[in-house]
Amino acid sequence: MTRWFGRTLREAPAEAETASHQLLLRAGAIDQLMAGVYTYLPLGWRVKRKVEAIVREEMDAAGALEIHMPAIQPLDIWERSGRADAMGPVLFRLTDQRERPLALGPTHEEVVTQLFASQAQSYRDVPVTLYQIQTKFRDEARPRGGLVRVREFTMKDAYSFDADEAGLDASYGAMFEAYKRIFARCGVPTVPVEADSGAIGGKESREFIYLSDTGEDTIVICDRCGYAANTEKAEFVRPPVPPEEPLEVEPVETPGTTTIEALAAFLGVPASKTAKAVFYMATDPHDASAAAEPVFVVVRGDLQVNEVKLRNLLGGKDLRPMTDAESASYGIVPGYASPVGIDERVRVVVDTSIATSPNLVAGANVAGRHLRNVNLSREYHAHDVIDVALAEAGHTCARCGEGTLGTARGIEMGHVFRLGYIYSEAFEARVLDEAGEQRTPIMGCYGLGVDRVIAGAVQEHYDERGIIWPASIAPFDVHLVGLGLGRDAELASDADALYTELTAAGLEVLYDDRDDSPGVKFNDADLIGVPLRVTASSRNHKAGVVEVLRRAGGDPDLVPRAEVASYLVAARAELLSALG
Repeated sequence: MTRWFGRTLREAPAEAETASHQLLLRAGAIDQLMAGVYTYLPLGWRVKRKVEAIVREEMDAAGALEIHMPAIQPLDIWERSGRADAMGPVLFRLTDQRERPLALGPTHEEVVTQLFASQAQSYRDVPVTLYQIQTKFRDEARPRGGLVRVREFTMKDAYSFDADEAGLDASYGAMFEAYKRIFARCGVPTVPVEADSGAIGGKESREFIYLSDTGEDTIVICDRCGYAANTEKAEFVRPPVPPEEPLEVEPVETPGTTTIEALAAFLGVPASKTAKAVFYMATDPHDASAAAEPVFVVVRGDLQVNEVKLRNLLGGKDLRPMTDAESASYGIVPGYASPVGIDERVRVVVDTSIATSPNLVAGANVAGRHLRNVNLSREYHAHDVIDVALAEAGHTCARCGEGTLGTARGIEMGHVFRLGYIYSEAFEARVLDEAGEQRTPIMGCYGLGVDRVIAGAVQEHYDERGIIWPASIAPFDVHLVGLGLGRDAELASDADALYTELTAAGLEVLYDDRDDSPGVKFNDADLIGVPLRVTASSRNHKAGVVEVLRRAGGDPDLVPRAEVASYLVAARAELLSALG
């Protein structure tokens, strides 16, 4: 450690909020250059290389082939796929000396599909899965959580090309199982959940979520069947309401009731007897000149609008609330709005809960007034009746119909997508089948955040003293702490010899040979979090033993000096075996 680079900190910087961010900074694993951009110091870089090695082993074992694609990409390939606008401000854009517009790759679907189209010719070239571990760039507006949401990061991204759906099933399944092994081996427990495909596209995707209160994602989990989904995607059974015969519409004065809570309290009815109105302007992210579309959404008052589901219905359009002037132009009165009597130009989207809920209280589009006994298809009609509500804790699981959904926060560690033909069609990727006919390959893509795995491992494995690295990705196997080396030449010589012996035995050793107090050395060892700590001291040296302590806890062992190398090799193997 007298030749080491990177200092430990007793206190975490004020801007570090999560435990993983604080500890990685304090342990001298990373250093912040600017918001969302970090330098990996030697300690952190060793961890990152360990994670990447595990990823490579599992990708190779699953039959994927490693390549390396450029980070700088021509912007026109993003325009060809339609994602130049869909990515929005997250996409880093730049211009070269010839004024050619370029992008820094946040992902590589476009590049890999163009690559495949240029190289593949026949059915003999599929199936194939290509992967890389490479730097990605995203201009995040609010980087947070240390390595969790950053502007420059390392991703393992893989892309499969298959002849048909059955082939995609096999490729997707192989990647799914590989991801499970990667996260288990890295000591990061994850829950696979159904997810929205977002800007990547495709008809099906699943996220691997590490459950953590510091996470940005909210997922729902059934307490009976184990169904799990991101709230953006989750389905649920609407709380039922008693059946009723349609009653006659009745205006009612409701001054000062501009919220569902106030309205329900004023009328003495449950929120489920009301109709909630939310109205937007939907804009085309691919065509700034296109007119915005007015959209009026109705959900039952005890539910919330799921804007991701709504955007998917609208073909990925962006949503913003209507301005007062816009709502007035369509006959909509905020606080007292309903689809009854509004302008026919407005697209009315109704959640399925409304179709089975008769005689609801809805706005009258007159300030201070509502309507009782409003019914779909009698007082108004909908352009779309779909699932557009947000699943929440307490709802009934739609998968088994019996379990209750609970919610949890989490961090996305990886994401697998069944892309279909989105990119292969856009880039005219073709192969000849056995009959000589041109076929378009079907694709999947599979992303994994290497930096997030590191953050997740720390978030999962730490205590009040510091990090407790899983043995598989620990920067070192053994932290050798020499006490009083400057005062005992014989001890110093033996500690040096022990370092050499352990290294020769295949162990990676961090040797604390500094002239510091035992307290400083032990505090640093706990903070850095190497799985096995070996202490060489004058007392133990005279007794012919060394002290071995596991960072994860337990009492120290006094191991005979001659046996310490074999003891540590076995201890490390035991720790690795526990990870699978």
